[in-house]
Amino acid sequence: MAGVNKVILVGNLGKDPEVRHLEGGNSVANFTLATNEYYKDKQGARVERTEWHNISAWRGLAELAEKYLKKGSQVYVEGKLRTRQYQDKDQQTRYITEIIAEEISLLGGRPGGSTSGGNGSSGTGNANGPNGADENVSLRQEPELDQLPF
Repeated sequence: MAGVNKVILVGNLGKDPEVRHLEGGNSVANFTLATNEYYKDKQGARVERTEWHNISAWRGLAELAEKYLKKGSQVYVEGKLRTRQYQDKDQQTRYITEIIAEEISLLGGRPGGSTSGGNGSSGTGNANGPNGADENVSLRQEPELDQLPF
């Protein structure tokens, strides 16, 4: 039986996405997402705990990130966890765990504009207000042919 590697997050962007356009025509966007949880300590005071997540979005999702995501934007991200290693400048082996986004949806309103899809992705939008002012934008990454399980 195959395992399940699925992450669902709703949070706010900590900074604008950094988008790189690679030689093969692919794009990758990297950004951080903050999720908050609240609890009460022993004294009954409300405590906020913020967890930061590293997100990578590829191809059409990277284009969505470049076009629509800004620092502070509230987004829904669905994807999978991936841990990779690299050598830092002191030749120390470092590990980073990130979420590889498979779906990104903007939550809340954004000023004007229309919904558009990217390479290999399908876009859906729901206009809630006049002139699409509260339109939600959502893209889902289609799997590459070599990623299909059959």
